[in-house]
Amino acid sequence: MPDGVTLLADHYAPAGGGRAPAVLIRSPYGRRGLFGWMYGRGFARHGFHVVIQSCRGGFGSGGLLDPMADEHDDGLATLAWMRAQPWYDGSFAMFGPSYLGYTQWAIAADAGPELKAMAAQITASQFRDAAYVGGAFALESALSWTAMTDAMARPFGGAAVLTAPRLTRRAVLSGRPVAELDLVTAGRPLPFFQDLLAHHADPAVPYWDKRDFSPRVGQVEAAVTLLSGWYDVFLPWQLKDYLAMRRAGRRPYLTIGPWYHVDARHGRPSMAEGLAWFRAHLLGDGSGLRADPVRLHVTGADEWRDYPDWPVPGMTPQRWHLRRGFGLDPEPPREGGADRFRYDPAHPTPVLGSPVLLSDSRPRDQRRLEARRDVLVYSSPALAADVEMIGPVTAELFVRSSTPYVDVVVRVCDVHPDGRSLNLCEGVRRLRPGSPGRDEPGDGDVRRVAVELWPIGHRFRAGHRIRVHVAAGAYPTIARNSGTERPIGDGGPMAPADVEVFHTPDLPSAVVLPRVTAT
Repeated sequence: MPDGVTLLADHYAPAGGGRAPAVLIRSPYGRRGLFGWMYGRGFARHGFHVVIQSCRGGFGSGGLLDPMADEHDDGLATLAWMRAQPWYDGSFAMFGPSYLGYTQWAIAADAGPELKAMAAQITASQFRDAAYVGGAFALESALSWTAMTDAMARPFGGAAVLTAPRLTRRAVLSGRPVAELDLVTAGRPLPFFQDLLAHHADPAVPYWDKRDFSPRVGQVEAAVTLLSGWYDVFLPWQLKDYLAMRRAGRRPYLTIGPWYHVDARHGRPSMAEGLAWFRAHLLGDGSGLRADPVRLHVTGADEWRDYPDWPVPGMTPQRWHLRRGFGLDPEPPREGGADRFRYDPAHPTPVLGSPVLLSDSRPRDQRRLEARRDVLVYSSPALAADVEMIGPVTAELFVRSSTPYVDVVVRVCDVHPDGRSLNLCEGVRRLRPGSPGRDEPGDGDVRRVAVELWPIGHRFRAGHRIRVHVAAGAYPTIARNSGTERPIGDGGPMAPADVEVFHTPDLPSAVVLPRVTAT
């Protein structure tokens, strides 16, 4: 590297060696084991040189790991090294999931015409918004990742991906202040965890300047294919990357399956799609590419569908209004009403299944959660016919709270005829006073709150019901809101929030679902 640090890399050569296109993979999780066998040997067998490099500060590479901070400069320096190798033919691609996908975005706009293709899975061009979902600190994912990477850098740390979720769960149930939870999981302060607590979600904070590559996604000229899952922690921001490329006139490919972040089931399609993509754009063999760029698995129908774009043709946003008596209906409310609950941060509303980094995020039965007094539950009548919802999901709620510091959590569920209520998607907005452009004033002290939920691709079958939750917590997926202006890591006094959710003709709270009709 330019600063004298040495990074280690393994080079896999195709049979016979010689000059050929290369595949660059940069990883903070090591180079060998599954990475070497699946990616190194896998791509080399098909005629590519493969370079798998350990990022700074881990698995033999020098320097200190400062997550996301050095990937731009280190990646470009690695490309300069690759150019000097006698086997490099002047063209390359990049591959990898999660952080390995982030390292691709870190150099993609500056790699020049040599970069022909990218295959990025369950990732995004910036991780800031996933760390602060709707402005709320994504506690479980942030803590489990920092605990895992700390353990992996130590001897015999390979099992960290399995132990980190358990250690994280123990920590968040310990009752310790958030700023001390790294001590519970790792026995010492973890710098990146403390950095996340100190540098909040505002993109203008200088900490994020060299860690956010989303403004340059549209400048990337390489062919890009993206793969994600409906329950992946990075899905909303991966779709924003897709849309940024479309606005720039690019034609990326997109696959979304019924997967979560650490789901082993997306490993095989990731490799197959990456190989077909690289053969098309580096070897001139496009026979393995599908005709339509977007492929989605529609849950509830258990079907794979191909589409020309995202959002899909025929999608119309449809408002489903909260109604008096805890109903849910596309018709606007015709009479006034409000529902109330108390959120106590000393006993935070828990979560049952949601997109997190290192745990199984598949839908779970929500009935135990729905029985709580701090969760409002709105249900539609049984559907007379199948209804498909494929696309972005938002909510517009009119809320009043006894404290201006409060979270608004919205969740959409599919209620089966046997009573099972399975969560499909959710979102959160952290409210505070004096946040221009975020908390729009409503009637008096009632706030109009816009919440962005995870997108869905789902068929609600006839006889099922659509259900919406409204709450003020989802612990430990997000850190509890203390109800005060104190910093998030502070263990000081907390204030309960008495929350009202309005559903009147003038304040029509609703969830906006992406209804799709046949085209």
